[in-house]
Amino acid sequence: MAVSRIIAGGVLAALLLGALPVGAAECLRGANAAGAEFGEALPGEFGRHYIYPSAETLRYLRSKGMNVVRLPFRWERLQKQQFAEFDAAELTRLRETVAAATGLGMTVVLDPHNFAMYYQKTIGSDDVPIAAFADFWRRLAPLFAGRDDVIYLLMNEPALITAQHWLPSANAAIAEIRAAGADNFILVPGTIWTGAVHWYADQPGGSNAQVMRGVIDPLNHYGFDIHQYLDDDYSGTKTACNKVDEAIAALERVTAWMEETGNRAFLGEFGGHARPDCYRGLARLVGLVNARPDIWAGWAIWAAGDWWGDHPLSVQPLEDGLDRPQMVAIEHFIPRRTEQERTCEALRRR
Repeated sequence: MAVSRIIAGGVLAALLLGALPVGAAECLRGANAAGAEFGEALPGEFGRHYIYPSAETLRYLRSKGMNVVRLPFRWERLQKQQFAEFDAAELTRLRETVAAATGLGMTVVLDPHNFAMYYQKTIGSDDVPIAAFADFWRRLAPLFAGRDDVIYLLMNEPALITAQHWLPSANAAIAEIRAAGADNFILVPGTIWTGAVHWYADQPGGSNAQVMRGVIDPLNHYGFDIHQYLDDDYSGTKTACNKVDEAIAALERVTAWMEETGNRAFLGEFGGHARPDCYRGLARLVGLVNARPDIWAGWAIWAAGDWWGDHPLSVQPLEDGLDRPQMVAIEHFIPRRTEQERTCEALRRR
């Protein structure tokens, strides 16, 4: 089946299901669009080491009724040296991709996909002071300021850093975003890859559940970026989805933490291989998130992307235009059918 026929059919299906035009308060359901974070070479060469998602990929996601795209990119490519001006060509690519997605009625989550590192040096170290990370956001924040259709994710999956040491960097970045006059919704990750199963895990200085209570946003317009995979080590790299029950329990515990602390969340990454246990697990994850629009702003599956090829977690359509089975597994959960999902409490300004 041609991609154009899928697109037309998807749009018609969305209309028949009663999906409203995308708005700032509508619960977000979509996908990551990988490519701009690809490649070991840094900064690397565009078109050789990395790409940005094509207009065709974005149109496909929109055709499925999706209204958000999480857009990974690398800090080192946008700002090649600390405290320097942004690279003009890379900034143009980023701007054009944001314009293409928002022009389709989608919200974009800007995702510096760096794991709390810059050229493999940890934020908050002597090599990458907190001030350098704050400067990155000082420069980026004004470029899309005041837009409900652009969300600022501070950082993807802080890894080799404790929550105690990550929190000051997060708060410094938030302070710069607000000082720049940007009132955009902000997503804050925890550490240990911001996994739901690790939210209460012991760390020197305190767990995410303890430390991340200290996030400071003068506008109180933020949520937490939470990730959860379903395999043995919760990385998404193993074939079997044999930890679905544990993943669901972890998300339920995180949901309770959000409720207790008055916070909100977004499921920024999850995924599974093309097999029945994963299909069932994916459906359970998105079903859980959809059921709590007061807590969860939405979700973005990992991942679409023009260069994925036969990657086992890909939701990029096949060469003949047919949907991947993972997309089929979650498609029923994409429409925002209820009033609560169309006026998502988790995205309201407070």
